[in-house]
Amino acid sequence: MLWKETWQLEAVLALIGGIVAAFFLGSVADGLLLRAGVAGFRTEESLGSVLLATLSFQGAAVVLGTVFLKAHDSGWRDILGSVSWRRCLALATGVLALVAPVMYGLKFCSELLMHRLHWPVADQRAVELIISAKTPWLSAYMVFFAVVLAPLGEEFFFRGLLFSTAKRFGWPKLGWVGVSFFFALIHVNAPTFLPLFVLALALTWLCEKTGGLRAPVIAHSLFNAANLILLVLGEKYGPATQ
Repeated sequence: MLWKETWQLEAVLALIGGIVAAFFLGSVADGLLLRAGVAGFRTEESLGSVLLATLSFQGAAVVLGTVFLKAHDSGWRDILGSVSWRRCLALATGVLALVAPVMYGLKFCSELLMHRLHWPVADQRAVELIISAKTPWLSAYMVFFAVVLAPLGEEFFFRGLLFSTAKRFGWPKLGWVGVSFFFALIHVNAPTFLPLFVLALALTWLCEKTGGLRAPVIAHSLFNAANLILLVLGEKYGPATQ
């Protein structure tokens, strides 16, 4: 269990509220700046919009989480857990090898169903931002975001705070199912909803198995990195480029 004895419920709820508020305010600010046509916010692919989109949630979770942990005489080393990196890497790799075929199968079925219902199939915004990055610096930042910042921020928020809180107060099923549902929902992409729900359950299992966030962060990072590689290969060798 990640919940520390020094954590108070009011402080944890305030932290969760702060992260959600940062995400909401970032989204509102981005929309207003886009509408005003401010430099750096001309389109959703502009640098300012990209930074707001990526830092208002995952970035806020890391920054506010660091402040919260320091205020409670703790740090990231404590919440990552005591299981070794090697052990966590082995567990993360094994779990991904088991769930990846299920996830890609669900994604294929979801897209097939959407095509048959004549519903539009769109990529996640993060994927669109990576594809449309106009400078090497922006591309490098998006890779850093996908492989480092997003896994750390999202695992802290979903497994470190929401799941840990639900389990601490006697709602383990809500922690497993409800938080996994929310994790999939917040990515706002219909074809990947079921695959991400399965991924979230696997990440929660890793969290429970190791008693920390190190294994789920590694698995999340590996999953994103694998998708980046497939995305690059698809852009380079896919039918559209031939």
